[in-house]
Amino acid sequence: MKTAARSNTTGELSEDLVSGSAEKIQAWHRERGAIVYIRQSTLQQVRLHQESARRQYSLTNRVRALGWPAARIVVIDEDQGKSAASSEGRTGFQRLVSEVSLDHVGLILGLELARLARSSKDWHQLLELCALFGTLIADLDGIYDPTQYNDRLLLGLKGTLSEAELHILRQRLQQGRLNKARRGELFSVVPTGYVRRGSAGIAFDPDEQVQHVVRLIFRKFAELGTIHAALRYLVSNHIELGMREGAGDGVLRWRRPNRGTLLNLLKNPLYSGAYTYGRRQVDPRRRQPGRPATGRMVCEPGQWQVLLKGRFPAYITWEQYEENLARLKANQARADTRGAVRAGTALLVGLVVCAKCNVRMLVSYGGSTNQPLYCCTVRSANYGTQSCQRVAGPGLDQLVSRSVLAALEPAALAVSLEAAQHVEQERATVTRLWQQRLERARYEADRAARQYHLVEPEHRLVARQLEREGEEKLGIVQQGQEEYERCVRTQPRTLTAEEREQIGQLATDLPALWVASTTTVMERKEILRQVLQRIVVDVQGQSERVSVRLEWVGGAVTTHELIRPVQRWEQLSYYPRLCERVIALANQQRSAASIATQLNIEGYRPAKQVEQFGPQGVLGLLRKLGFTRSQFANRPRTGLAEGEWWLPDLARTLAMPAVTLYGWWRRGQVNGYYHGSRPRRCVLWADEREVTRLRQLHQQPAALKIRHRWLTDVKNLSKTKSP
Repeated sequence: MKTAARSNTTGELSEDLVSGSAEKIQAWHRERGAIVYIRQSTLQQVRLHQESARRQYSLTNRVRALGWPAARIVVIDEDQGKSAASSEGRTGFQRLVSEVSLDHVGLILGLELARLARSSKDWHQLLELCALFGTLIADLDGIYDPTQYNDRLLLGLKGTLSEAELHILRQRLQQGRLNKARRGELFSVVPTGYVRRGSAGIAFDPDEQVQHVVRLIFRKFAELGTIHAALRYLVSNHIELGMREGAGDGVLRWRRPNRGTLLNLLKNPLYSGAYTYGRRQVDPRRRQPGRPATGRMVCEPGQWQVLLKGRFPAYITWEQYEENLARLKANQARADTRGAVRAGTALLVGLVVCAKCNVRMLVSYGGSTNQPLYCCTVRSANYGTQSCQRVAGPGLDQLVSRSVLAALEPAALAVSLEAAQHVEQERATVTRLWQQRLERARYEADRAARQYHLVEPEHRLVARQLEREGEEKLGIVQQGQEEYERCVRTQPRTLTAEEREQIGQLATDLPALWVASTTTVMERKEILRQVLQRIVVDVQGQSERVSVRLEWVGGAVTTHELIRPVQRWEQLSYYPRLCERVIALANQQRSAASIATQLNIEGYRPAKQVEQFGPQGVLGLLRKLGFTRSQFANRPRTGLAEGEWWLPDLARTLAMPAVTLYGWWRRGQVNGYYHGSRPRRCVLWADEREVTRLRQLHQQPAALKIRHRWLTDVKNLSKTKSP
């Protein structure tokens, strides 16, 4: 094998190289095509390094000198401005690999082999394909046959050196950036509220209104607790954010606030005076083809590469910054967090914890009244079994609400004074923002007026433009002044005596304020979260008794017992005693209503209803205990005369459906009327003789019943038609 000749200084293949390659280039190589691959790493190189592009395009002449006709030479230059560190996004290289795999290529020529690939994976894949299909690879140093050992060894060594060169360059750049970051001098952009001072420092924005708005955002988030609530406050008060655009300090532009801007502001540690580097790092395992940005992940503070506290002027302390991060994490809708306050009638969402599983209980809504239900679904979700425990929402909400109101009652006076002071502070803040906005608008108008007066009167082209701009500025001042006066009229800076008296009255009557229609469900939830850390619920077996432990903010703990509704009578803890008492009262020949009254007096409660027993509930329990309907049919009934029956009672006595008896009454087969004190309840008259007749009528065959009904209808019809 002849030694490949070196390239000359002009980048052209020497005659020795052309002649020495004859033994490697076969006739069947020339029957295939030849590919000239052209690439430069960055768009800046493509735009400025034109000589490199000319050298690469001139390689087509060398291919013709090796014996390939011009028709079989293909130039691939689709990867201009793309790095060879990976084949992702390089359509030209992917096209080259496809052509080699289709056995269409006899020679691949590039200025250097590093132009093809700087990744060992891509480079050795190309070598395997070229060796399989007999494709030659050439650069300015020679022509290589991947099927030959020496050439394959040299090609592999060149590919390794190309990858190592890229790694060394990247490492140098990264270490330089990291070294500058460790000194706290590496900045890309400064956030809203700051400006750059020199090459290694930043300072507060010189505009007072910009600083005031930034501090207001942090204060409102600490007060309201959610980004959306803070955003609503800014929008409702027409508060905008001042942002610098352009080089240097830039031009101050006022933009509407949005959720993304507020989130970045709250998560940026620079507002606490700390310099950080490496908060978002790239994890190669998370990168997706065509989407390299998806590999970037947010790291915890302990994983940051650089953290220098107290380096710059701060809007908040580092402790407040950590509290904001913790609050943002707690607002996420996850099983292990309380979550933000959302719509829904359940007041204790995110606060109720299962005593058995030590996890937060979820809320579900159902039934005809859409009542909330607190459920522990860990066992059901993980093991497919029944829910650990569940508690009806209304009863638990009422118990916790009473406890919170009782705890807040001693501080009613302090609450009223603080509320009045808070309202005045909020109004003073809004007023100050309006005054700053008006001051800025007046300055712009005065500046436009000065420019107009400085122009020569004869220069009307400029004067007319300045006149229009001055009129626009004056219009902005007038509009702002009108809006400011309207705001002052609706919300004066100080509270009137009447408003202070109203606040005091509301604070002294917290229960009335709690149930007032003006108090929203979300406001009640916020109040509960301010005083309660969590609520631990423990249902005693399957019974109606629930142990409730309230863990207050500050460490205090109180315990309560709640009676919940259950589905079955057997779940009641006093079910045996209840059965004995009901049987004893029934044996005394007492009516269902009398039994219900006595049970309520003695403190018994039904299973599904938390209020009191009723006649229907007693009848249902008696049927469960084996008593028949007829045993209570002839009992004395309150409110009715002798011989009168409630329609359901008479139907049970006759052992017939109530709807059938109702039809008899509507057709006149039974005498009765609607009871006045109980609307739509039927009272029928039937003495002992009438009861016997109705029972015989019910026992007649169907044909006789139809005949009797027909005769009754004819009789009624004749009565209506008679004069």
